[in-house]
Amino acid sequence: MIASSSALGVSASVVASAVYGRDGQKHVVEVTQISAVLKAENSLLWVGLHDPAPDVIDMIVAQLGLDAAVGQDMGATHRVPKVMDYGTAVLVVAMTVEVRSTDGLPAFGETQLLIGSNYLITLRRGAIASHTALRHRMESRPDQLALGSAFVASELLDLLIDRYNLAHDMFERAVEPMEQAMILRGLEKLKVRRLYQLRRDFQRMHNAIAPLGEVCRRLSHREFLPINAQARPLFADLADRVYRVDRLLDNLGDGLTFAFEAGMLIEQAKQTETTRRLAAWAAILAVPTAIAGIYGMNFEYMPELQWKYGYLVILGLMGTICGTLFYKFRQAKWL
Repeated sequence: MIASSSALGVSASVVASAVYGRDGQKHVVEVTQISAVLKAENSLLWVGLHDPAPDVIDMIVAQLGLDAAVGQDMGATHRVPKVMDYGTAVLVVAMTVEVRSTDGLPAFGETQLLIGSNYLITLRRGAIASHTALRHRMESRPDQLALGSAFVASELLDLLIDRYNLAHDMFERAVEPMEQAMILRGLEKLKVRRLYQLRRDFQRMHNAIAPLGEVCRRLSHREFLPINAQARPLFADLADRVYRVDRLLDNLGDGLTFAFEAGMLIEQAKQTETTRRLAAWAAILAVPTAIAGIYGMNFEYMPELQWKYGYLVILGLMGTICGTLFYKFRQAKWL
């Protein structure tokens, strides 16, 4: 029962496990037997894992002849891209950024690439899309698989960068209507919580993508043993792609910030205009209020109380002063 449970856990974690010969032939292998496969010359072992258990990782690392610390690093959850050199193997950690189709929100995960001279171990955590389409495309081109594990790893990183661009395009379509709404109507009817969420997502995307450019640059310049000289220019091109998509995301975030600031200015202008209108009407209404208040004090001896036309004169005075103030405020565009 214990053995069957262990085998079930391994099979659930392994998406694909195959060895590819120089002639393009593919042989499916069990991950429990990969140590024997590694002895074959002119072959490439490619194992794909999805959310594997720690014991599965340790078992594969042991068969590869690597130190147990490699398994610990692969079993850990990483927050930023990085590259770790173990001499005969290199571990590349990249963050995945994808957009969920259900709610349009970004999903963050990680993809690890353990690159050896004749093997490649890929590990996905939290990633939505798989590498199946890329594997099929590579299998249809044996000449590309023959270039080695470093070339396949560069293709996988290129696939992740393509998904960065897809995430940017979807966010751009979501941000543009919000920018237009803020510029046209200010912050009126704006979901501030959604705006904050977008700004937070942009920051997380930047933190997940930007360090990958430095990782690719290191792979292109530093002499890692499993990465041959022919594959290094590929990682240099990937570094340029990462920097470009990161700049696009920065520009999108800056555009959202500028639109928000414009919306704030429009909202402040609306509030200022409303304040001016209220102040102008308050000044106009203060005139009859003050005059009526004076004559409502009910003193016995007050000017013009006994005058026959005093009431009409006071009303005319009120109307004249209020009309003059109204005219002046209209000239000043307060009304």
